[in-house]
Amino acid sequence: MILKIETGQNNPILRQKTQKIEKIDGEILNFIQSMIKTMIQDNGIGLAANQTGKSMRLFVINPDLSKKTVFINPEITKISKKSEIQEEGCLSLAGIFLPIKRAKSIKIKAIDENNEQFKLKAKGLLARAIQHELDHLDGILICDNAK
Repeated sequence: MILKIETGQNNPILRQKTQKIEKIDGEILNFIQSMIKTMIQDNGIGLAANQTGKSMRLFVINPDLSKKTVFINPEITKISKKSEIQEEGCLSLAGIFLPIKRAKSIKIKAIDENNEQFKLKAKGLLARAIQHELDHLDGILICDNAK
């Protein structure tokens, strides 16, 4: 099922910190598959649960970009001192591209759809996408970070 993308910088669901996921069940697994389909259909690099109206600490990353696609209850464990500014867009703010400063590389830990904890080192576009989606989970949009 294709999901509706929440839009607008004053949208309440996009502005609140999301809730930790306590249990991965069939409903969440179906939701994850719908998120992935929606992200790919809309040519997204990533998609956070609250962008589809659900307050969950969950995002997906395009499988073309990462060997890990599903990030549940993600946490950055290390962030590089080196950063760079690049233009970013957002499915929730269609047509807006802003220069955003992000760490060049990060380490993250999360749980996947199989309830397995994993750690991942990311750099470049993958690191940028993860930081962007994590911002969504904390109610932060690119218009808040523009340089």
